[in-house]
Amino acid sequence: MALAYKTRRRLALLILLVGLPLYIAVAWYLTSLFERPSLLIELAVYIVLGFLWAMPFKFIFKGVGQADPDADPSDE
Repeated sequence: MALAYKTRRRLALLILLVGLPLYIAVAWYLTSLFERPSLLIELAVYIVLGFLWAMPFKFIFKGVGQADPDADPSDE
């Protein structure tokens, strides 16, 4: 089932405003449970975690910045 363009936009906004800060807080908490590694390893962990949060939502974010494909061209 494909999501409508407006639904994908709203979902993307919700994910960015609510989900991303929660994910950052959880990732920060989980990494604080361990002894602090070297700067390069810590940077690599945060980069990997940064990519991992977006992978499940790739289909939602794809094309959200484009014009609505279902919109009537005369509305512009």
